[in-house]
Amino acid sequence: MVPSGPYGSWPSPIGAALAATHDGHPEYVGMVGDEVWWTEPRPGEGGRRALVRRRADGGEESVLPAPWNVRSRVIEYGGQPWAGTVRDEGGALVVFVHFPDQRLYAYEPDVPGAAPRPLTPVSETGGGLRWADPQLRPEGGAAGEVWCVLEEFTGEAPTDVRRVIAAVPLDGSAADDRAAVRELSDDAHRFVTGPRVSPDGLHAAWIAWDHPRMPWDGTEVILADVTQDGTFEGARRLLGGPDESIAQIDWTADGQLLCTSDRTGWWNLYCVPDIADPHPEAVTLCGRPEEFGGPLWKIGLRWFHPLDNGLIAVIHGSGTTALGILDPESGELVDAAGPWTEWAPTLAANGSRVVGVAASPRSAYEVVELDTGTGHTRVIGSAHDDPVDPAYYPEPQLRTFTGPDSREIHAHIYPPHNPGHIAPDDELPPYVVWAHGGPTGRAALVLDLEIAYFTSRGIGVAEVNYGGSAGYGREYRNRLREQWGVVDVEDCAAVALALAEEGTADPRRIGVRGGSAGGWTAAASITTTDVYACATILYPILDLTGWATDETHDFESQYTESLVGPHEACPGRYRDRSPIQHAERITAPFLLLQGLDDVICPPVQCERFLERMTGRGIPHAYIAFEGEGHGFRRAETVARALEAELSLYAQTFGIDRNDVPLLELRK
Repeated sequence: MVPSGPYGSWPSPIGAALAATHDGHPEYVGMVGDEVWWTEPRPGEGGRRALVRRRADGGEESVLPAPWNVRSRVIEYGGQPWAGTVRDEGGALVVFVHFPDQRLYAYEPDVPGAAPRPLTPVSETGGGLRWADPQLRPEGGAAGEVWCVLEEFTGEAPTDVRRVIAAVPLDGSAADDRAAVRELSDDAHRFVTGPRVSPDGLHAAWIAWDHPRMPWDGTEVILADVTQDGTFEGARRLLGGPDESIAQIDWTADGQLLCTSDRTGWWNLYCVPDIADPHPEAVTLCGRPEEFGGPLWKIGLRWFHPLDNGLIAVIHGSGTTALGILDPESGELVDAAGPWTEWAPTLAANGSRVVGVAASPRSAYEVVELDTGTGHTRVIGSAHDDPVDPAYYPEPQLRTFTGPDSREIHAHIYPPHNPGHIAPDDELPPYVVWAHGGPTGRAALVLDLEIAYFTSRGIGVAEVNYGGSAGYGREYRNRLREQWGVVDVEDCAAVALALAEEGTADPRRIGVRGGSAGGWTAAASITTTDVYACATILYPILDLTGWATDETHDFESQYTESLVGPHEACPGRYRDRSPIQHAERITAPFLLLQGLDDVICPPVQCERFLERMTGRGIPHAYIAFEGEGHGFRRAETVARALEAELSLYAQTFGIDRNDVPLLELRK
């Protein structure tokens, strides 16, 4: 007989330490010869990102030992941090960005005794010189070059920055000499991606955009001629504009330019047959009400990859995503077989092989290879290995709820689930509404041990893809325009209330939780509604006025122009929606978690917010973590944060647990 116990009190084999060691997933796959390489998180090694290679015999190995950390800080969210090739004389050559100093390094791992050697200098201004989206050009110059994005700070303010496409010599001559770095583009645009060079080497194309637009609002494709000496000439706008988001570009083997554009309201795939035309036609290759692209939060993301045989590997879908192979001539699209419901925006290809990173509700992200010749898929790296009996994993439900104005709200509902325990018949479960970050992000339908940490103990989770989320078309994204702090809060509350009204959740025991922009939504929710019994707020935005002036990084420094409205035109709106201005309205206990090295949502906002809460008698706790930035990466940090969150729910929801450290709630 299955024992009965109150919701939230169930024992579970999914501990906080276990969930923390599985935090993060592989990124940035690439081919080095016949080998597949990628970056991979190491929460137990200080949160570094390792560079991993899969050798021809199937063995995996870390290319660089700790403390090497392959991660870029360009636009703070980073981007493609490495590139590799096989030397003519044999052996791999890789260039990569090392996170602590942000220098580019070159490394030949197959040369005995070789060590990474720096290619770029350190700058004493701002955060130094930063690099992303490298493209190896071994034939350029005497010893070859790497072409990439250069982000250069010109002053101490986070907005004192310029970005250009630059060429770095591979011989190391620029390691201590900034003048040895060639600038290939001018700084006419605030933001640029790395260049994509045509197969004949005569043209380079890249994506650019400017404040106050974000890349999912409007971008342009810039095309330049590449001269014999490797300089760019005649740079001109080819496609795009302020109301058209082009998320990725690349070239086919026969020299046609491909791009993903949302000109019809969905990111679809297009081809530009004639780049010489001053007003080129973009031909739709697969017009569907689905996304074949996404928000460019990091430089160098890939949703498609042209293949040598003329076919195109694409990641596509609405809400969930699949990997497919598109025939651009017929428009036929055939999806790869397999259980995966989410493909990360990274792809690589070599011959008939396509490699990506995918996950499902029963498996974490793993490196997957598709053989386009046979249609066979297989896991080739970072293979999911169940750390506990998968019977403890939650069973998600894809739901669509109705919000204000009869608008649709997409959500994933994870009911409490534990094969060894049930709850009394007369008890409804507590739930926590999770608001994702971005806010132009999306909660993916994948196995997340942090969710399982709660559901296996008897606490349900509702992930809400509120209006403004990516993955459902531009109209859905645009619901948040000038409505941040309104639509997101309303949609999360609508899901919470619907779960309560249908008898799924206990209306007195519903919490809200989010990080970054989700932290904003969580904080705004407890200042403007009485739906929630408590809140967990991670590295949040709390003061719009500060965040819109000088308290965030350059990339998002004018994001509020579209999310809230121009600050000069509506300063009252910035004050009225900021949780920091309405501390007196808060009646729910809360937990505030913050990284002290966070430059995106700096701790100063949390500190001001807590000052407003002093003496108000509302139970709350604040935990600040040294060495953590925006998003926690160290295993010990993630574990402590999860245990503190569980203790908050135990105290607020009236759950008896003595197996987690007691979170001290001050008033």
